[in-house]
Amino acid sequence: NFKKIIPCFTPEEAFKLKEKTHGIIAGERGGKKIEGFDIGNTPTGISKLECEEDILILTTNNGTRILEKMNSKVLVGSMINARATGIASLELAKDHIDVVMAGVNGEFAIEDYLAAGEILYQICEISKDCELSEYAQGAILASRDYSNLKEAFTTSRTAKRLKDLGYSEDVEYCCQKNINDNVAIYNNDELTLYI
Repeated sequence: NFKKIIPCFTPEEAFKLKEKTHGIIAGERGGKKIEGFDIGNTPTGISKLECEEDILILTTNNGTRILEKMNSKVLVGSMINARATGIASLELAKDHIDVVMAGVNGEFAIEDYLAAGEILYQICEISKDCELSEYAQGAILASRDYSNLKEAFTTSRTAKRLKDLGYSEDVEYCCQKNINDNVAIYNNDELTLYI
């Protein structure tokens, strides 16, 4: 519903941007909605939001922070839009594609690894001329193991914490493959729809 998403790195920055843009502010710290924000960071919560504003201002522990370290065009991908992210990656790539995982508080997160594997799988399905690191090959193999995929997602440390906070519906939503064709691109300090 939003024409653009402005990622910011602190709640204070989000409040200042809200004053300037009159956008909706969404965000979390430790999985919990930030006090004074319009909404948390849950996919199902944001998708159910009915509002007239066309700007979403977003701050998160992990996802928005990784954007500040990027110096090239960045697509935002996940398990739910892996195929669309793969297609967009191939359209934008000049010579190589890096798939970067946000992790959780600077640590490895199995759900990011599995989503990265699915994105890489989709890229290699389209472009048969893929050269992959062994790490990337491992991610693809892990993402193709359907019998354990959902269990790995739903029993991860992040999923357990989110379920404890009442976000079971979001955990279930995020482990679905290729249900969304929208891909956001980060450019000029904002996310807009690429596809």
